[in-house]
Amino acid sequence: MCSLLVLGFLIHLGFEAQAQRQDYLFNDSHFHLTNYIQEGLGIKDFLNLIGEDVGRVALFGIPLQQTWSYGNSGDFAPTYYLESDAPLYYYSFTDAHIALEYLSLSEKEKKRFDPMITGFNPSDMYAADHIKRVLLAFPGVFTGIGEFTIHKEFVSPKVAGETASLTNPALDRIMETCAETGLLVIIHNDIDIPFQKEGREAVYYRQMVDMVSRHPNTTIIWAHTGLGRVVHPVRDSRGIMRPVRYPNQMELIEETLSNPAYQNLYFDISWDEVAKYIISTPENIEGTARLINKFPDRILFGTDVVAPKDKEMYMGVYRMYEPLWDKLFPETREKVLKGNYERLFDQSAKKVRAWEEANKN
Repeated sequence: MCSLLVLGFLIHLGFEAQAQRQDYLFNDSHFHLTNYIQEGLGIKDFLNLIGEDVGRVALFGIPLQQTWSYGNSGDFAPTYYLESDAPLYYYSFTDAHIALEYLSLSEKEKKRFDPMITGFNPSDMYAADHIKRVLLAFPGVFTGIGEFTIHKEFVSPKVAGETASLTNPALDRIMETCAETGLLVIIHNDIDIPFQKEGREAVYYRQMVDMVSRHPNTTIIWAHTGLGRVVHPVRDSRGIMRPVRYPNQMELIEETLSNPAYQNLYFDISWDEVAKYIISTPENIEGTARLINKFPDRILFGTDVVAPKDKEMYMGVYRMYEPLWDKLFPETREKVLKGNYERLFDQSAKKVRAWEEANKN
């Protein structure tokens, strides 16, 4: 009888712990602790900011540093890439900074974060070596790479040196390294060019999915579904006298998620700039909800907040999406906000730890 009581008590504790683990609003698959001049909250301050409302957070800085060129802006010190015409450059120390912030936490606190490697130049053939070097320098820390950028409105032209490309062998080498090590990939790549005219195929879509299909053993999250501040959803090109009709944004994503050649590809709906498109009309909300309900295992939520000043700022994107959350099936909402994150990041962490153990000095 005593053993049965003990067993019952332990089962109760297990259910209670499970309930506590689920008693939060979301896991954040896309968060920048620091900004374009490598400033932001300390990780413990960030933990205090989010409290118990958030479960786990994919933690990264920003791999690009904004130059303060006195000849360009004088005494004005730019903190954002739109505040200066001076170039951006890759800032590799961001990886050490993120690792040291993470290592300052208690073991319990560490379970709240999944740090990511970002401080590499994706057009550099040595970038893959940097990634492995970071893993071995900080074993037990990193789960993936990213968010890193290939094509991004206003940012790509400002980056000093060679322009990144989806067809560059350096990117293939990075993806092969992630397949080898188990690292998860979060990549920013605009689906189209800014101010693209309707009636044409999205410029970068085909290159992106071709890259994904070349690396079937690499788990890839396409950040923001390829959208941006002015890279708006691809429009339907129906019209009189048009001999060709190209798919619109929803159709492209549905086509991609339906294709087994891209089964290693996932999308996140992070960033308030993306949310503004999705919630702009009832039709967009309904269409997005229909798509996510059809593919509940392939979409993740993230905030894409950069160095938040307060909790209101941090929670803003989640609140913006409330009309969308209301349209999702309960089980779909649970996967998008929590389950997909845990499944993908846990799988990657297990593989990365095994690779580190096998390759340690």
